[in-house]
Amino acid sequence: MEEPIARLRLGEFELGQTIGTGTFGKVKVAVSTKTGMTVAVKIISHSIIKRLDMAKKIRREIENMSRFSHPHIIQLYGVVSTPSDIFMVMEYASGGELFDYITKHGQLAPEEARRFFQQIIAGVNYCHKHLVVHRDLKPENLLLDQYNNVKIADFGLSNMMHDGDFLRTSCGSPNYAAPEVLCGNFYCGPEVDIWSCGVILYALLAGTLPFDDDSIHALFKKIKAGIYFIPTHFDDEVSNLLQMMLQVDPMKRATMQDIIGHEWFTTDLASCLFPNSNETSNIVDVSVIEELSKLYHMPEAEITTALLANEANDISQAYDELIKVKRAVSDQQSPSTRNNSLHLDLGLAGLSLFGVGSPGSNSSSYSTPRPRLDASPLSEPLASPARSTRKAAKWHLGIRSHAKPHEIMGELFQALKRLDYEWIIVDPYHVVVRKKMRPGMSKAPNIGLQLYEFRSSYYLLDFKSLVEESNSPTSTEQSSPSDSMVDFEGLDVKELQDDISAYITPRGSTLPFFEMCTELLSQLIK
Repeated sequence: MEEPIARLRLGEFELGQTIGTGTFGKVKVAVSTKTGMTVAVKIISHSIIKRLDMAKKIRREIENMSRFSHPHIIQLYGVVSTPSDIFMVMEYASGGELFDYITKHGQLAPEEARRFFQQIIAGVNYCHKHLVVHRDLKPENLLLDQYNNVKIADFGLSNMMHDGDFLRTSCGSPNYAAPEVLCGNFYCGPEVDIWSCGVILYALLAGTLPFDDDSIHALFKKIKAGIYFIPTHFDDEVSNLLQMMLQVDPMKRATMQDIIGHEWFTTDLASCLFPNSNETSNIVDVSVIEELSKLYHMPEAEITTALLANEANDISQAYDELIKVKRAVSDQQSPSTRNNSLHLDLGLAGLSLFGVGSPGSNSSSYSTPRPRLDASPLSEPLASPARSTRKAAKWHLGIRSHAKPHEIMGELFQALKRLDYEWIIVDPYHVVVRKKMRPGMSKAPNIGLQLYEFRSSYYLLDFKSLVEESNSPTSTEQSSPSDSMVDFEGLDVKELQDDISAYITPRGSTLPFFEMCTELLSQLIK
């Protein structure tokens, strides 16, 4: 009699077949032995992380994914670090890649393409509102669940948008990359995602890419010039939207609100994608509370209390899973049946995702932020379909000028002298300034002033609020090797999220920062 094959275990999860393999590791399906719930587990070896110098990439992916809880973004349930590997436990999307779906079906009907595109934009909009730019949006990184709903995945090339920062890294796949990325120019971030979304929309409707060529040189030339062909079966509305999104000049490119308010986009738009502000303020779904009460044999009041604790626990995880399924089912039903009560037997009673640790350990190696109870903005209310004259999006605080760089910096130093500010010169076009401390004065913030070439002979003097080194989550990272396994030992997703929040909005420094900016701007425009 043959002995049963030993299965690899990760806490309560039994790892199954490999569903994806790449340079950075592999992805396996895993099933909870307690509840039968299926998840995806991304496994990355510490040796690969060290050899390919990937520590920052993996940490960035974990940090950014830990911030999200959205129906169209793959949910990160937690992270487990062992001496040999990192395990990222994530939501499982059984439908495969959108790329394979397009390859199989070719050009999609406008209604189906629009539904996919609406979900993609809802997810990307959510990322941008949480100050994260994906930078590698393409059909291969868009997964489908069992209901054919889009799930944005792979945040390894994503980046945080800090106040005043411009990005310059060339990321992503060439066919989907914006012209400014290929040129190596500075960019804010959201506009490169919008370009990629435009390319994806074209691919959904045409079954081919707008920019494609066997020669990389020729491909880059087409993208930089914005040369593409619009098929005759595209209607006028979607052609107009594509032209807005595939503008070579990022300042003229459509903004997220332009897209959300466009006539083609708003047709048959599901209300749950961009709920009104009064809808997002509803803390819990009563029907889901009732279902959880039955599953856990607990009073509804106790269920609600557990959710409002804003902590990772079995009930909060089960609540999120029920919400996701309810939304998916609602999306598939006719309007006449959508108000029926929720009766779902998902086997979620006793769900214990938060006891996962290294095999043989009873302690948890990770926790997950409570995702849905803080009423964080999924989006702003829908814009009116009627578009007004669009203005270029401004993602900076500062002054733009056609003057020569040395003249701009000369005026800046004169203004700093008149204000009696102190400064440190980082380089000829980058200084850090502050008010001189005097008795009785509260501590003033430090401001970074940096001059960028925005366009040819057009410069931006950017103002940035600087965070104290001790508060910055990067301070400790800089003091240790980036490829060290220690970077991931005891990694806690919730702590990472708290660190990021503290870095973006240091408490109590916003008003003094703007007061100093006002003083400086007043001097510069005299």
